[in-house]
Amino acid sequence: MMSPAFELHRTPLGRLALSVGGECFDGVVPVRSFPMTAPNAGLSLVDGEGKERLWIEHLDQLPAAARQLIDEELRHREFSPHIRQIKSVSTFTTPSTWEVDTDRGATLLVLKGEEDIRRMPGSGLLITDGQGLQFIIPDTTRLDRRSKRLLERFL
Repeated sequence: MMSPAFELHRTPLGRLALSVGGECFDGVVPVRSFPMTAPNAGLSLVDGEGKERLWIEHLDQLPAAARQLIDEELRHREFSPHIRQIKSVSTFTTPSTWEVDTDRGATLLVLKGEEDIRRMPGSGLLITDGQGLQFIIPDTTRLDRRSKRLLERFL
């Protein structure tokens, strides 16, 4: 099903605005339905009160300008670094401090318990640290040998 005709633009204050069905909504926010498993499918534009104003079946169906605005907005809202390497762990029991390299740089994360490591479709993992920040390992098979060995102790 195609989305109704709409227009997205930035206001002078930099907020995302949506025009659809003769109405304009200032300060809309894109919200993914399945951010980890299907990031490009099922996105809702909601207003400041949380009411859905437009449903987008798939981001690839959007015109380039609208897609760019939504991608920019999502980059500002979503922060889930991808772990590229596990350099060290403080202990193989929890809580444990991990030194990791991510696509956003090197950092330390604290794993409170093994239950904070969740499997994603395929061979991906979602790791939630002690502060609630979510780290992603998109494909464990692509990790280096040392990282795999360290990770196996927690799985």
